[in-house]
Amino acid sequence: MSYLKVFYNEVFYRPLLGALVFLTSVLPGHDLGLAVILLTVFIRTLTFPFTHQMLKTQSAMKRIEPEVKKIYAEKKNKEEQTKALMELYRAHGINPLSGFFMLLIQLPLLFAMYQVFWRGIPFQAGEVYSFLNIPESINTMFLGFIPLTEASVLLAVLAAASQFLQAKLAVVVSNSSDKKDMQRMMQTQMVYFFPIMIFFIAFKLPAAVSLYWTAMNVFAIVHEAIVRRKAEKRSASYGG
Repeated sequence: MSYLKVFYNEVFYRPLLGALVFLTSVLPGHDLGLAVILLTVFIRTLTFPFTHQMLKTQSAMKRIEPEVKKIYAEKKNKEEQTKALMELYRAHGINPLSGFFMLLIQLPLLFAMYQVFWRGIPFQAGEVYSFLNIPESINTMFLGFIPLTEASVLLAVLAAASQFLQAKLAVVVSNSSDKKDMQRMMQTQMVYFFPIMIFFIAFKLPAAVSLYWTAMNVFAIVHEAIVRRKAEKRSASYGG
């Protein structure tokens, strides 16, 4: 277990902490808030191939939703449904498990980012690479009035609101009237319950975590909008 901990610290946690320290040290005024945003841009760039594949899969799943509903309506046998769905996914080049695998790949990186903000701020010399200089004076006030080392109601609200918008954009809630529809229940929880949970979690953590989550959601919203627009154009061209 200790080997896994060492591996995690040296491959994920310390490099990200070092990147945040470096950005803070080179930015004008040693602005921690700007450093968090820039580090978020770096992480989004690093994980772009994974997130883009997930979004493409989600978009394709939405596109074939009418055909999926038709299969469930016409085939009552579970084995027939599964076989028909697999054939449909294969015909459209969709791997329904790809999103899950992509998420598993990103989880250690995402968790390390959170740990950097709730454990690494203020910076501890013992956890930072010796070749990096920790600035003596760090501007931890985001926009001049939000302390990033303390919990912030405003940023917690922004994190929750941006999560809600991102979920609403990414998820199409089924119109099925079947109350036992597990997919519908999960989608509803993602859209409405998850942002509430994010608010209460963010409210108890340093505001830097809320700022990071908000910035990640903003990038995700923009990315999702671009992928969706391209998918709509592609569908329109096929329809024409």
